[in-house]
Amino acid sequence: MDRLFELQPEFWQAAVETLYMATIALVMSGILGTIIGAGLYVTRPGGLLANRAVYGVIGLVVNFFRPIPFVIFIVVLTPLTRVVVGTSIGVNAGAFAIGIAASFAIGRIVEQHLVSVPAGVLEAARAMGAGPWRILFTVAIPEALGPLILGYTFVVVALIDMTAMAGAIGGGGLGAFALDYGLRQFEPYVMWAAIVLIVVFVHLVQTLGTWLARRIMRR
Repeated sequence: MDRLFELQPEFWQAAVETLYMATIALVMSGILGTIIGAGLYVTRPGGLLANRAVYGVIGLVVNFFRPIPFVIFIVVLTPLTRVVVGTSIGVNAGAFAIGIAASFAIGRIVEQHLVSVPAGVLEAARAMGAGPWRILFTVAIPEALGPLILGYTFVVVALIDMTAMAGAIGGGGLGAFALDYGLRQFEPYVMWAAIVLIVVFVHLVQTLGTWLARRIMRR
């Protein structure tokens, strides 16, 4: 326990790094993933802008990168990370890699929830003269917003888990703290303190996401 008190500055710095990586990765993956998911939705057979070739290309890219384990993916992405971030280690590099990896999962989540919007709602919008993009942004996305928030919440939980894995290869955060000061120095209290804080972060995110989704779906 004494060692944990000695490491309080490093512990809270690692907590801030974890939140920083998760936040940057969420913004990045949220934007990219929503674009990917919307692209899959509008170009799928029977979609608002059906295009079998474009849908096939986007789907192939997503299906290729999505199953790659994150620990391997972050290593494979190293050349691109160096070009964009300037380095392949540290919190910025970790956030970039996490954001790219999560965008493919978000893309599928967005597509699946948009597909669940009742066809009758879309047809009613078409009958009123709305174009494909207007239907997407004013009908499909608002109708699917509650489930989408739940999907994004699930991804945020996964992002926090990814920050711990990024820490294993120089990404910083609570994962690196637990490994460097806990596991490798045989300090179980230090390691469990990091684990408990990660669990607290996950619980808070899950609670907030569930509350927001319920509020929206009750409207």
